[in-house]
Amino acid sequence: MPAVMRGTPGLSLNDSVSERLLRERIIILGSEVRDTNANEITAQLLLLAAEDPEKDITLYINSPGGSVTAGMAIYDTMQLIEPDVATIAMGLAASMGQFLLTAGAKGKRSALPHTRILMHQPSAGVGGTAADIAIQADMLTKSKRELTELQSLHTGQPLERIEVDQDRDRWFTAQEALEYGFIDRVVSRAADQPGGPAAGGATGAGAKQ
Repeated sequence: MPAVMRGTPGLSLNDSVSERLLRERIIILGSEVRDTNANEITAQLLLLAAEDPEKDITLYINSPGGSVTAGMAIYDTMQLIEPDVATIAMGLAASMGQFLLTAGAKGKRSALPHTRILMHQPSAGVGGTAADIAIQADMLTKSKRELTELQSLHTGQPLERIEVDQDRDRWFTAQEALEYGFIDRVVSRAADQPGGPAAGGATGAGAKQ
């Protein structure tokens, strides 16, 4: 049974924490990227953008990756809305988690000191008839090309280097991620992140990734 906040009948502790963070314009991606949490995160981004289009939103990421299509829904919404979306990696930002980290507003992408970051190419299980397999393989190739081009855009690395580096699992420390262009700074205190202590409120098809 979920813990219930004293004095807040029917409100679970998790719900209360999420609501408090949302009021501070903080969103958490703390699990695999999938349709359910992508829908929730995109809704939160749209809500906060409508409330104040001038104030930054902060997205904390601790994720092993997940669905490419779900991740791209979050990515496209980040690019769509008016406020900058600052990103902060903690623990693990792998695969689609790494991509969303790097897609944050330029100058506002951070990682905590002991974060590990993983880049690799998207993958997917294929099955069915030979025609089905060919269609799925074509879609996977297109997804890989699209993600490679966006990685190059957001990191400043040449397209050819991204293609080589993501061909196999490549792990980065926070400092290595900074040098590669995934992030703009390594932070050990909230005050080091653009926006100050709150780290928010600053101005300013089934494939797996």
